[in-house]
Amino acid sequence: MTTLFAETALLPDGWADNVLVEIDKDGWIVGVDSFKIPPKPNDEVEIIHGPLIPGMANIHSHAFQRAMAGMAERASGKKDTFWSWRETMYRFLAFLEPEDMQAVTAQAYVDMLKAGYTSVGEFHYIHHHMNGQPYENRSVMSQEVIQAALETGIAITHMPSLYAYGGFGEKQAAEGQRRFINAVPDLMRIIEELHGEFKNVPQVTLGLAHHSLRAVSPAMLHEGTTAIRRLLPEAPIHIHAAEQMGEVEACLEWSRKRPVEWLLENGGIDDKWCLIHCTHVNDDEVRGLAKSGAVAGLCPTTEANLGDGIFPLVKFFHEGGRFAIGSDSHITVSVIEELRWLEYIQRLVYRERTLIKDHDIPSVGAALYDRCLSGGGRALGRKSGQIDIGHRADLVVLDKDLPFMTGKLRDHILDAAIFAANQNPVKDVMSGGRWVVKNRHHKREEHILEKFRKVMAKVQ
Repeated sequence: MTTLFAETALLPDGWADNVLVEIDKDGWIVGVDSFKIPPKPNDEVEIIHGPLIPGMANIHSHAFQRAMAGMAERASGKKDTFWSWRETMYRFLAFLEPEDMQAVTAQAYVDMLKAGYTSVGEFHYIHHHMNGQPYENRSVMSQEVIQAALETGIAITHMPSLYAYGGFGEKQAAEGQRRFINAVPDLMRIIEELHGEFKNVPQVTLGLAHHSLRAVSPAMLHEGTTAIRRLLPEAPIHIHAAEQMGEVEACLEWSRKRPVEWLLENGGIDDKWCLIHCTHVNDDEVRGLAKSGAVAGLCPTTEANLGDGIFPLVKFFHEGGRFAIGSDSHITVSVIEELRWLEYIQRLVYRERTLIKDHDIPSVGAALYDRCLSGGGRALGRKSGQIDIGHRADLVVLDKDLPFMTGKLRDHILDAAIFAANQNPVKDVMSGGRWVVKNRHHKREEHILEKFRKVMAKVQ
């Protein structure tokens, strides 16, 4: 049993003082109490030096892309878009072997933990050899990703991605996509193998990702969804949707429906789903998505970097929609920057301030953090996002000694951390009841960085 004492902590009902948190050996919170007078110190209680808050979920990750961050910012001499960036990405991933995947992923996960992410949703689509042939062990790439999570200590929801086609109407996949291709039975073999190996590991959750409507047929989408529901009824299902206008236009030509519109009418979308990006949706789609209970997975730094577009968050928020954040391509790995961009982009659109707030939580920082905690736990199929009995002990300690944190109390703590921070305010991080970052240092970071540098030497 681990017992923590925090002078101030963010509980489900708001901030509380003099909080004791009890955590069992498997990483579950089993007791939370708040006292008017601090309990007397003793050797069995660990003192927390700073505001204690729930750790954030990173609901959308392609971990291997962390290795190419900053390598796709050179002009090509023509109009550069998501589609030209994608060709750069395909060339980059061609060299990755399983041991490289683990090294790069571990570095990405250390970066996430130090930023305050305590869990990650890995949307994983690199399954095969460079020539497109399956590895002898079909699940080896997924196993390397999960081992990277276990090494670093971050909780993972691993979602192997179904990918079969190069465009709407079952167009043949391109050469750069050959490492991704699986039929539903082949992908389910991977998930079944992983389930057999990790079903009793609390830090590992499994789900399924349909890459996109352009990469799976309607029949495959139905078959894959039915298969994962049969194996794991509560498993999360993710899909990229409406990221680019080119995707929306191609979907209209194929089906006379927009991507999110088609999914809402034909995909069986419910509260187990997370639709990633949705940057190009109309008002009807916003209302339908909110009503479905699905989570909108928003990745504002990646969406800005790729020139994708802007999700209508204010409308979705007022419709009661669930949303969460992800760092996607990992051009930036920062909880603070993702949350800040969520609000600032909307301010630029509306030319107003303090947009994501409600009567219960007038603080924009607190409202953003609260909604993304809730949406993140839902999107990853995990009991996380609250300092409460029955939830995972995924916790973050903020540095109260930073200048911009001076004198900040209660919701002003999150307002300052999100909008006034010029450096990372995260000091200590616990995931699944185990400290993985202490005083800004991950105990494996030097070893992991050395392996990462060896991989990067291949692409210099």
